[in-house]
Amino acid sequence: MLATSQMTDWQSRMTDIVSMMKDMSLQTDPQAMVRAYGSRMRKLLPSDRMVSLSRRDLEAPAYRITRTSLWKNDVNPWKSKDELPVLCGGLLGDLLYGDEPRIIDDVSLGANDPGEAYFDGQRSLIAIPLYDHGVALNMVVLMRHEPAAFDRDQFPEWVWLSNLFGRATHNLVLSDELRSAYSLVDSEMKSIANIQRSLLPAELPRVSTMDWAVHYQTSRRAGGDYYDFFRLPDDQLGILIADVSGHGTPAAVLMAITHSIAHIYPGPPSVPGEVLGHLNKHLTERYTQMHGTFVTAFYGVYDPRRRLLRFASAGHNPPRVKHCDDGSLTSLKHAQGLPLGIATQEVYHEAEQALRPGDQVVFYTDGITEAANPLGEMFGLDRLDQVLAECPHTAAALMDAVLEELDRFTAGRPAEDDRTLLIARIS
Repeated sequence: MLATSQMTDWQSRMTDIVSMMKDMSLQTDPQAMVRAYGSRMRKLLPSDRMVSLSRRDLEAPAYRITRTSLWKNDVNPWKSKDELPVLCGGLLGDLLYGDEPRIIDDVSLGANDPGEAYFDGQRSLIAIPLYDHGVALNMVVLMRHEPAAFDRDQFPEWVWLSNLFGRATHNLVLSDELRSAYSLVDSEMKSIANIQRSLLPAELPRVSTMDWAVHYQTSRRAGGDYYDFFRLPDDQLGILIADVSGHGTPAAVLMAITHSIAHIYPGPPSVPGEVLGHLNKHLTERYTQMHGTFVTAFYGVYDPRRRLLRFASAGHNPPRVKHCDDGSLTSLKHAQGLPLGIATQEVYHEAEQALRPGDQVVFYTDGITEAANPLGEMFGLDRLDQVLAECPHTAAALMDAVLEELDRFTAGRPAEDDRTLLIARIS
């Protein structure tokens, strides 16, 4: 009979504990979790009064009363911390700062104990510390009217269960704080992304003998890719594409700085090498050397009457020119210099490329060619050139073809790097 009784007892306790653990695992709000746990514990460990204490952010001997069964209203201590009563010393303070579990069979208070009201009519108690970083920052005190009313044999189990609950609740609090912080950061990042987008050209340039299409995609809310167009005398067009090292907000900030420097160039930015020299000087002297960042850039000036592109490059990916009349391909790899922001005195030499009707000129950042598929293979120049071989009749059609092939190759994976693609078709 004894064995059967013992088996029934442990099975009943196991059922209660499993039910409580399942209930706790469903909670996403710390306050709701406390209510659910408190309801369960009152059944497993009956008491006549409960007082919950905390010494977080307080110096000894001060502590807060965070909850008590004496209060009629349910208070959320995480959102109403400043409204909670703060006491100093007394038996409750001794228990909390004692840092150990305690059972008192016959409660005795000193004169003028600040927590006297919480002990009124109670004779015995158990004090369960809730540890955080090895210190009892919180404590639950359960009381009974009768002396010696708590079973010592079950006390270790209550300490264990309560600390599991305390850690779970603390994790929910941290998770809630993390969600709030992430929401704030995400909102700020959206604002940064909107500001960054506003720095890009509002519309595509209209230039005789040249048809344009543009794709701009950041890997995060904001990024370090940058492109721009500059109206120049005699219907000429300045074409700038740049890529800041790194990702995210730091790259976006340097991208905005690069935009500002480009737009304070003294006079029309008609000489590619001088424009890159201007950018390099200001970036190197004021912004990049102390942080180890740099910017690759390509700047070209297109003369629509002669269909001539003069250009200089600061370590940027050479644009591709597909000659659709004979199927040949030219890489604008000449006139390469160091990326911007590395050497103050760098001189950027120039080259030029004659273009013919039907030519396709593709400017891009490495987020295009280095886009990876699920096997880790990169898209590369060969696949880009295969798409260029189709020679559609508009820049927009070629853009669609490149992006479709890129999406197929990467199996729709999110971009790991910023992707900028400028396509011009000579007409």
